Order: sequence, then structure tokens, then C-alpha cells
Amino acid sequence: MGLSPNSCTTLGKAFRAGVIPCDHKAVYWFFTWTPTSQEMELVKNPIKMKQLMLSRVDKMPSDIKSLIEKTETKDILTSPLKQRHPWELMWGNISKDNVCVVGDAFHPMAPDLGQGGCCALEDGVVLARCVAEAFSKKSDKHVKEMSEKVKVEEQYKNIETGLKKYGDLKLVAHFRDKVLNDFLAKLMLKKSDFDCGKLNNFI
Repeated sequence: MGLSPNSCTTLGKAFRAGVIPCDHKAVYWFFTWTPTSQEMELVKNPIKMKQLMLSRVDKMPSDIKSLIEKTETKDILTSPLKQRHPWELMWGNISKDNVCVVGDAFHPMAPDLGQGGCCALEDGVVLARCVAEAFSKKSDKHVKEMSEKVKVEEQYKNIETGLKKYGDLKLVAHFRDKVLNDFLAKLMLKKSDFDCGKLNNFI
């Protein structure tokens, strides 16, 4: 197809789109956006769904836009992405007896990130360190742990309340599209280059 082995991501007004070449014959592309009540119905109509995507990515390079144009509607897969609040991960039941979930079973993420396997490995490292610390150090007092958990949970609830209250304001939308998008794009690249450190700290 003539594409270089590099990913291309575009952040727009309440949407994100990108292309990732798999090999010289296959290309993976994605499009995610926050739909209006009217746009929710487009999921049932692949043709209109494709038209909507093309209208949103008009500023992307023409060769990348043509990939979406050439994709047959039967090959376009749609699925809803739902937010999982941070405290649901922190206070949720992720273990039973001697079994603990890691990776996508613990924190499923958008498929375009390509970080599911990496996070599973990172979770394994963190889990191993926690087990090692449990054998080598005494646990902190239960009361102190609970007070810290309550404090963090209240902070997240305050953030959620603020987002619900001011999320539709034009100033907030402008900040999201003009400032936050650029910050999150750099943060996403930084997270994918995560270094878990030495693996023999507790050996």
C-alpha cells in the first residue's frame, strides 16, 4: 500500500482517529467519538456511519482518508466504549482466594492503544513485587489504609461531579479540544514507553 511503518493519529473536536499499518497488505484504522442522540442511530446503518467518519476526518492526509473510503461497510466493526471510574478499579473485587485478574481482565482499554499485552506484563511485575513485599515487610495498619482510600475516593467523586456539572460549557469544550487533546496525545506516547525498572529487586 506504500505506507511507512508508522502510526498516524488525529485528535479533533470530540473525536479521535488513526491508522496503523499491520504489514504490506493489511492496515488497521479506528475512529472513536462521543455521539449525539441522533448519531447513536447511525451505528445501525453502516453506510451512514462511514459517511459520518469521512466527514470528521477531512483534515487527515488524503492517502489515509482514502483507506476509509475503500473499506467496505461489511468490514467496519462498531462497538461501544464505556468509561470505568478509577475507584471501581481501586475498590473493586479483583481477586478471590489465590486468583487475581490482570491485564484486560482488570482494566480493559480501547483497542487502538495496543497496550493490552504490555499492561498484562506490567501487572505481573507489580503483582510479583507486591507478593514479595508481603513476605518481607509488615503490612500497614488497616485504619490508615482505609482512611487513605476514602480520601482518594472522595477526590475522584469531586472530579466526576465537576465534569458532569461543567462538561457542556463552551469554555470547557474549547479547553478540551485545543489544550487537553495535545496534552493527552503526548501522555499516551509517554505511557507506551513505560519502564517497569529492574526485575530482580526482591530476588
